[in-house]
Amino acid sequence: MNKKLVALAMAAVMSASMAGCVKAVKIGEEGALTGKVEFNAGDSVSELWESAEADIEGKAIDFPTFLAEANGDLKSLVDKYGKYSMGTSGSISYAVKGTGTVEEVNQEKKAGYMTVKLEGWDGPEAVMIQIGSIYKGSSTRDTLDVVSFGDYTNQQEWAAISQELHSMIDTNVIQPADPAGLVGKTIDFVGTFTAESDTEILVTAVKLEVK
Repeated sequence: MNKKLVALAMAAVMSASMAGCVKAVKIGEEGALTGKVEFNAGDSVSELWESAEADIEGKAIDFPTFLAEANGDLKSLVDKYGKYSMGTSGSISYAVKGTGTVEEVNQEKKAGYMTVKLEGWDGPEAVMIQIGSIYKGSSTRDTLDVVSFGDYTNQQEWAAISQELHSMIDTNVIQPADPAGLVGKTIDFVGTFTAESDTEILVTAVKLEVK
């Protein structure tokens, strides 16, 4: 057998060997072969929800104590209690807990809220708790230590985590409390807020109990 025939025979053997290694994969099941699973924000948040609640509750500072210490400058306590949205820069968010009386429930707009008279505090700050259906900001996500931007592929996934956290909050925290009927009632709450104004504080609650 000459060299040309030997080469052709070897090529045929290699081709047959490679063909035997080909595996057909159904559409949508590629992750089983590649190890890469398609991102699902809802699944991610469902998995971390309990640890997120515990994380925020564990670091939450008594709200009246926080306000007294801030003395009108909410951003001044970032190094002691807060967390930047971008590591060492960006917006500043805090975790707080308190008790208060619901004075007003505003559902005229989709970004609804209720105003709360905070027990133990007579300062000028207006405290509001978001009640949806649209939730502003990303303080819940940004306050967490159990998750970070580096855990996700891009900004779109990171934003989706914040949106799904709000969805979880609306379903499990706000709606069960029936905010429309809370005027005049006393509530205990744990939540987060971003320090954007020293006079108006918009809290996103992760726990809300009617007393």
